[in-house]
Amino acid sequence: MNVTVIAVGKIKESYLREGIREYEKRLKPYCALRIIEIEEERAADDPAPAEIERVLKREGERILGKMPRQGFKIALCVEGERFSSEGMAEKVKNLALGGVSDLTFVIGGSWGLSDDVKRACDMKLSFSDFTLPHQLMRLVLLEQIYRWFKIIRGETYHK
Repeated sequence: MNVTVIAVGKIKESYLREGIREYEKRLKPYCALRIIEIEEERAADDPAPAEIERVLKREGERILGKMPRQGFKIALCVEGERFSSEGMAEKVKNLALGGVSDLTFVIGGSWGLSDDVKRACDMKLSFSDFTLPHQLMRLVLLEQIYRWFKIIRGETYHK
């Protein structure tokens, strides 16, 4: 399976980069992983709603410009569906059995994803009601993708 992660911003913290590299390595036997970083739009420290909309629109345009036409696209957003790890593994397995060989996950920036990006995706996925920094979300997503593949193959994964 081909897995693409489109994410706004670069990873700044070394501990996150190290964790991401670890899961990139662990995922090699399970999928072809590609990470596309989208430039993060700058905004004031306390932006007005109009500025937030401008940021979402600009980042959204960049995301849409990199989003593949084929495959199944999943927007990570708080209003999305929730699954257990086993439930999402089953979803991924069923997509693959249905002929999907390309999965794309989209992680927004500090203000999330534009409505245009959400509409362009086939599914919205929520990991929690918690607000997580988008850089940390990339690491969490890669860990879960790895876990889903381990579950699909019936392999053990430490708790």
